[in-house]
Amino acid sequence: MPLRRQLLRFAGASIVASTLPRAAFALDYPTRAARVIVPFPPGGGADITARLIARWFSDHLGQAYVIENKPGAGTNLGTEVVVTAVPDGYTLLLVNTGNAINATLYQHLNFNFLRDIEPVCSIVQAPHLLFVTPSFPVNTVAEFIAYTKANPGKVNFASAGSGSANHISAEMFKMMTGVDMVHVPFNGGAPAVLAVVSGQVQTMFADTLTAGEQVKAGTVRVIGVATPQRSPLLPDVPPIADTVPGFNASSWWGIGASQGMSGDIVKKLNAETNAALADPATQKRFAAMGALPLGGSPDDFRKLIADETEKWGKVIKFAGISAG
Repeated sequence: MPLRRQLLRFAGASIVASTLPRAAFALDYPTRAARVIVPFPPGGGADITARLIARWFSDHLGQAYVIENKPGAGTNLGTEVVVTAVPDGYTLLLVNTGNAINATLYQHLNFNFLRDIEPVCSIVQAPHLLFVTPSFPVNTVAEFIAYTKANPGKVNFASAGSGSANHISAEMFKMMTGVDMVHVPFNGGAPAVLAVVSGQVQTMFADTLTAGEQVKAGTVRVIGVATPQRSPLLPDVPPIADTVPGFNASSWWGIGASQGMSGDIVKKLNAETNAALADPATQKRFAAMGALPLGGSPDDFRKLIADETEKWGKVIKFAGISAG
């Protein structure tokens, strides 16, 4: 056999040999425990969402999926752990609204989220609610806008921190209505909601998972739902979009991994996430929190991330907000 042909045959065999273990590895996945990085503290809606999906993965894929809470730097700390990890399916991320916001909010990130993440599947969406302290003299979104315009700079709104999803939702409301409100950031969603309950701050946007208990207890008054559709938890509360056309704000979560993960692993995890969302017991848990199931294909999730990145980028630039 001529030397050239021998070399070509050897090269081809080497390529096949190098791809076979990886393909077999993808088909056998998972063969050991994996971790799901949650870039938030334990106990909140994001953490609960991650634990429900991780439990499903553990029960149906035969290996443990362990939650690791890594809050910090506006979710960027935990996110960077995943986007720089080996793309083998054993380090996953609870992708969240903050990732879409941070792409514009932070000027010097060590990663490009749209480029460096491998979307697997969206999980749920939690509509933001516009609510006020009970003594605040408004009952509708139209009354709220009129009151705030009549009292510029005198209405304070709380948030879970500068650059948080509920802060940027309020900035979008300001942008679309022309109202002048003062931002009062807190260290987390729970203390911010309690500030509205006590009357320390008059109003706030927060998702149903963050504010649900206070809403159920009647310690705040919800005047609008920030998604085009009504919330099953609050069927009598109209969408803000009825008064402010096009207004749409929610928190959402999904599963992602570092770019380059095997398509077979993506398909397997996507299928299991959609199966979890179709499970009546899981649906009941999310419905109790006011969360709406999303699901769909990896491409559907990629589009959601891209669309949200573009939307929030416009708001952040309009408001002139930067986290450095």
